[in-house]
Amino acid sequence: MKTQIQKMVKNKVLITGNEAMAEGAIQAGCSFYAGYPITPQNEIPAYMSVHMPRSGGIFIQAESEIAAINMVFGAAACGVRAMTSSSSPGISLKQEGISYIAGAELPAVIVNVMRGGPGLGNIWPAQSDYFQATRSGGHGDYHCIVLAPHSVQEAFDFMGLAFNLADKYRTPVMILSDGMLGQMMEPVVVSSQRSAVSGARKKLSTKKWALTGCKGRKPNVVKSFYMLEGDLEKFNLSLQKKYSAIKNREQRYEGLSLDDGKIILVAYGTMARIAKNVVAKLAKKGKKIGLIRPITLWPFPNNVFSSLKRKQKILVVEMSYGQMLEDVRLAVNGRLEVGFLGRAGGGIPKEEEIIRALNNL
Repeated sequence: MKTQIQKMVKNKVLITGNEAMAEGAIQAGCSFYAGYPITPQNEIPAYMSVHMPRSGGIFIQAESEIAAINMVFGAAACGVRAMTSSSSPGISLKQEGISYIAGAELPAVIVNVMRGGPGLGNIWPAQSDYFQATRSGGHGDYHCIVLAPHSVQEAFDFMGLAFNLADKYRTPVMILSDGMLGQMMEPVVVSSQRSAVSGARKKLSTKKWALTGCKGRKPNVVKSFYMLEGDLEKFNLSLQKKYSAIKNREQRYEGLSLDDGKIILVAYGTMARIAKNVVAKLAKKGKKIGLIRPITLWPFPNNVFSSLKRKQKILVVEMSYGQMLEDVRLAVNGRLEVGFLGRAGGGIPKEEEIIRALNNL
C-alpha cells in the first residue's frame, strides 16, 4: 500500500511559476480567462490557450489589456470564476476595469508578473508595483486583496486561495509575482482535481447574485453606478465595513526566529527567498536573525509587528526603493529602528549586500 508521501512524490511536476499559476487557476475552477501578451508573463496565456478548452473553460486573447479586464468583468458578473494576467504596464491599463470590478462587488483574480519600470522598463524582475497593488491603482476608495507567493509551489497553491477569497468577499484579488518567480522552474506537488480523461473539474456552487437569467425569480442587478444623493456614500460605507473585516481576518505571514532574533529581516516574494538564505547562513555562525515574510501585502500583516520587542531592529529588503518600507514603518509606529536596503530596475539585492546592511544597522 502506497503511503501519502509516495503519492505526493508521484504527483510532483517540474514547472515554471507562470505555468504553475495557470494550472492552479484551472484546478481552482477558473472557467474564463482573457489576456493579452506581454513579457515576462506570456507562459500564462500560452498555457491557458491549450488547457482551458480541454477543461471546459473559455480562453480569449483579447485585442488589448483594457478589453481583457472588461471581459473578466462580464464573465464574473455571470457567476463564473474569471481571471486575467499581465505585467506591470499592462496592469496599469487594467486599473479602470479593476475599479469597476471592485465597485460592482465582483470576484475576480488578476495576476501581475512584475517587471522593471517606470515606463516600458525591461523584463527583469522587480517589486516596484507594490504601491499600485496595495493602494489600489484605480479610482475610488477600494482595495484588492494582494497575495505574494515566494515559490513555484505557492504560485500554484495561492491560485485556489485567491479564488476562494474573491468569492468569499466578492472582491478582486491580485497575485503579485515577478519576472524571476514567473520564469524559474521548481518541482511542485500537484494534487489534481481534474479528470485524467476529460480534464473536467468539480462544479462550483452557484452564486445567487449572478446574472444568469431571471426566469422564475426577480432580476439581479450588478452595478457600480449610484445616481441618487447619498446612495453612493452609503455603498462606500458598506465597502469599508467589508474591508475592515478583511483586515481583521485575512492577515497572513511567515515568521522565523521572531522571539530571539536581534534583527528582523522583512521581505516578500522572491526577495524573501534570498533573505531566508541569509538567515540560515548567519545562524550557522551563531548570529540570531529573524524574518517576517508578508504573504498578504493587503491587508498588510500589522499584527505580527506589534508583537516584536523594543530592543529588536528591522531591516526591510525589497526590489524597489522603499514601497513596502512605508507599511513597515506604519506597522511599528516608531517603536523600533527600521533600516532599508532596496534596488530596482532589475537590480536584485545579493546576500552579501544584505549581510553588510545587517552589520551596519
